[in-house]
Amino acid sequence: MFIRKVFHTDKKNNTVYHTFKLIESVRTERGPRQRMVVNLGADFNVPEEKWKDLANRIEQIVTGQSSLFPPSADIEDLALLYAKRIISYHGKEDKKESPDYHTVDIDTLDHQDVRSVGAEHVIYETIKALGLPDLFASFGFNKPATDAAIGVIAARLIAPSSDRAAHIWLQSASAIDDLLKTDFKSLSQDRVYKTADMLLKKKKVIEDHLRSKESTLFDLKEKVILYDLTNTFFEGSGKYNDKAHFGNSKEKRGDCPLVTLGLVLDTDGFPKRTEVFPGNISEPGTLKKVISSLSPNIQIKPLIVIDAGIATEENIAWLKGYYDYIVVSRRKKIDALPDMVTVREDNRRCIRAGIIRTDNEATLYCYSTDKKIKETGIQNRFEKRFEEELTKVHNALNKKHGTKNYTKVIEKIGRLKERYKRIARHYEITVTKNDNLATAVTWQKKHIEHHTGIYALRSNCLDFTEQEFFDIFSMLTDIEDAFRSMKSELGLRPVYHQKEYRSDGHIFVTVIAYHIMQTIRYALKNKQIRESWSTIRKVLSTHVRITTTIKKDDGRVVHIRKSTRPEPVHTKIYDALGLPHCPGKTIKTIL
Repeated sequence: MFIRKVFHTDKKNNTVYHTFKLIESVRTERGPRQRMVVNLGADFNVPEEKWKDLANRIEQIVTGQSSLFPPSADIEDLALLYAKRIISYHGKEDKKESPDYHTVDIDTLDHQDVRSVGAEHVIYETIKALGLPDLFASFGFNKPATDAAIGVIAARLIAPSSDRAAHIWLQSASAIDDLLKTDFKSLSQDRVYKTADMLLKKKKVIEDHLRSKESTLFDLKEKVILYDLTNTFFEGSGKYNDKAHFGNSKEKRGDCPLVTLGLVLDTDGFPKRTEVFPGNISEPGTLKKVISSLSPNIQIKPLIVIDAGIATEENIAWLKGYYDYIVVSRRKKIDALPDMVTVREDNRRCIRAGIIRTDNEATLYCYSTDKKIKETGIQNRFEKRFEEELTKVHNALNKKHGTKNYTKVIEKIGRLKERYKRIARHYEITVTKNDNLATAVTWQKKHIEHHTGIYALRSNCLDFTEQEFFDIFSMLTDIEDAFRSMKSELGLRPVYHQKEYRSDGHIFVTVIAYHIMQTIRYALKNKQIRESWSTIRKVLSTHVRITTTIKKDDGRVVHIRKSTRPEPVHTKIYDALGLPHCPGKTIKTIL
């Protein structure tokens, strides 16, 4: 084999251009002839002095020969790319209509190009069930663009990391391109970045489509809507992103700028709408924008559930005009507690609750033994610190160079009260003095009625029982689970991009990935398979696709590309999802 530069003339505008082709010599009835093996394209940029090395290495791979002198890494990578393209082009799907016997040299048996296919199989079939390939085509995506979009989403689900890491994974570790009948060896890094950009431009359409499709697939009822926010941090300064600001990091990364993600979820765990906000945004100010964006698509007036951080009086007043709601009360004062009934009890805690109703609102007071233990522990710890500081002030009165001036001592105690304001109100502190000097600091704990372990929920639904009220509010843990999954399982954190549209694209790809993951897990839960996504993809990672080569007695080489036989742990998942056991076709090539 050898490489040839071939010139062509464009008849439309009479311009000359060139391409590069891999050529081989063959014997025919009319004597030796040359034929093209593969078109290397017009952008083939290997230096001419390396053409022979590349052609030789391609021929060695295709014919199952080993190289006496190992080629350079760049030549080896290109040779593998073009050899795979040649084998794929000449390959035929094995129909298995009759036995296909050959005489072979078993000592030449070899395996190569091992790629994971199990999780890719599940993800690709789910993507098809959700109608995403047709949706992408309706956007004007051609097949390479659609394939790249599916590949980028699969990378976020299986190997979440940066876009650069996704590009490496698609090219060297995954058989998703086999399922798509393409070759990601030629996928550029830039294409991966631009894929997220293209998806972000269609964000609302994609979210509406997924929401509709999921509701149809599983007959979901949007009776209860959960809303909350989280944030994720940047690796880098974020100076080119107007949304990147320092704020209260959920991961305690106060050293990094943040962006905030608002998420609307239904009670089955499916996202309904997302919005990216600045990292320092006030949580209450996001509610109206996100919930209002859902209104045109809501068939039934839903019940909105939000946490205390968003439940301002202004937001509650707005909700009251349009929706039913359950919110965590911000009111600190509790006048009297109602009679309570047990709404949850297990080995770790007991929760009791009681309702007080007015004309337009019901308040559920909840007492949690778990919360009481936590609050008591925190209170005791701060009381101990406060008393230790008061003891230091008192002891300083009897030390050389200690603060004894009465006014200065009063100032020190005032600063302590400011620092421990929630604890200081429980203490009566007395400073005795003689002339201008303080002589003693004493304190006594006051008895203040304090309802430890109590929190309150508010709702404009007056007909809920204590159990119904508490159970609906408890669904907020679903949104916490969603945020945890996005961050730990789907690579939401950290954000490596510095430009705003790129970081928004990174987050949106994670949201699409979460839709697909939740669709898979919801279907599996219906079949009593409740493992986490991390466990599912780890189990499926051992199902692989592989190319086996062996030399025939006539010198030609048989190349067989197929998936390995699935194990019971794989078939259990495939059966639960109604998927075939052997992803991808068996491709046979003899060269």
